[in-house]
Amino acid sequence: MGWTAAVVALGALQYQQQGAMGKANQASYNAKGEALDNQAVQIEKQKDFDISQFNKEFRKLVGAETVAIYKSGVTKEGTALRIARQNAEEAQLQRNTITYNSQIAVNQKKYEADTARYQGSMARAAAKQAQLKTITSTVTSAYTMNTNNSLLGQQQSQATRLQLNSYYPGDYGTF
Repeated sequence: MGWTAAVVALGALQYQQQGAMGKANQASYNAKGEALDNQAVQIEKQKDFDISQFNKEFRKLVGAETVAIYKSGVTKEGTALRIARQNAEEAQLQRNTITYNSQIAVNQKKYEADTARYQGSMARAAAKQAQLKTITSTVTSAYTMNTNNSLLGQQQSQATRLQLNSYYPGDYGTF
């Protein structure tokens, strides 16, 4: 019975370790997902900062342009007005481009975060499957060991009886 107990103890230890590894792997992937979510938030903040900086530079450009127009004695009509409108449209296009590019980057980070969490779930599921395999193999081994020990005991006992019967034939009965 000693070997059977050892097999069961080792199986229980392996089961416990597999569970701990599954939980650790899942926690690691979840932490990676959290970090990627934080990166997505930082990209959003960077977008806001970039647009703010762009607006600041654009206001400087518009101011310099306005001063140059008035300094030259031209009124804000005709060509000057078309240039101002074209610059405003170009500025809005640039803001939209910054927003679009940041949204693409945010979506990519969120996708990576979701993928990391999914990998964590899969690692945990794989650990649970390994635990089930450990349980079944441990139980099978323990059962086989007990069955073999029973058969071995029966075979030894039968051999002993045969041996006793050959030493003491007939006079003493059969063993």
